[in-house]
Amino acid sequence: MENNNPQFIPISKIVEEAQDIKTFYFEHSLNSKPGQFIMLWVPEHDQKPFSIAYDDGKSFGLTFFKRGPTTTKLFDMKVGERVGIEGPFGTSFSRKPDTHYIMVAGGYGAAPLGFLAESLLSPPAGGGDARRAEGVGVDFCVGARNKDLVLFKNRIEKIPNTKLHIATDDGSEGHKGYITDILSNLIDSAEKKVLVVTCGPELMEKKILNICNEKNTDCEISIERYMKCGVGICGQCAVDPIGICMCKEGPVVKRELANKITEFGKYHRDKSGKIIYF
Repeated sequence: MENNNPQFIPISKIVEEAQDIKTFYFEHSLNSKPGQFIMLWVPEHDQKPFSIAYDDGKSFGLTFFKRGPTTTKLFDMKVGERVGIEGPFGTSFSRKPDTHYIMVAGGYGAAPLGFLAESLLSPPAGGGDARRAEGVGVDFCVGARNKDLVLFKNRIEKIPNTKLHIATDDGSEGHKGYITDILSNLIDSAEKKVLVVTCGPELMEKKILNICNEKNTDCEISIERYMKCGVGICGQCAVDPIGICMCKEGPVVKRELANKITEFGKYHRDKSGKIIYF
């Protein structure tokens, strides 16, 4: 059962993952599911939504990119300092037995998808649904600009029944080019029912949706929109033309629903509601 009561909790550990990327850990029972998010409040700064990168039932972790005033302030914080947490909110990725998962992550999307892979194949004792999903294998695909920005490589390599695929824009590691370049072959070579799940830049996600439509393959997509309340009241994250709020009926949506969101892959809105084209 979700506990959405606001909590003011201390940072228990900080791990530097890459340049301008850190994971903050909290000794707090969040009981989230992969794909859900929390609203994080940094005192005297702002409240922002963030995907959940780790959750073992007793503690959880959030991975941050330093890219604005709120995360810049977070990067200056130390173990023991407190932030506000509310959630978890939103929909999660499906947990299906006897399924081959193809997980496609761009940049920070490796955080919630890493959480998903662990929950399916090496769930911690006592954390969330502690049963391993039977008959599941994973192709985990992660893309980055260069090898120094590939997130969670060691983490993914430790997960049973999981094969890691890397693509970098400059070819410094793995496939040179986009991570979506290898998706079609992975779908075609799978020996059982496939579920493609993705989190990352929207233009990448849109290309994945197009491939899955062409191949009539099930997929689930985490769609990011500017969120203020997290509970579907303010309407800030409503999408055209169907008007659903991504904080409540998302962020994870199935292929059929993603196809109905005509703004997906074309534009989003900033905090004032102004349309910003990709």
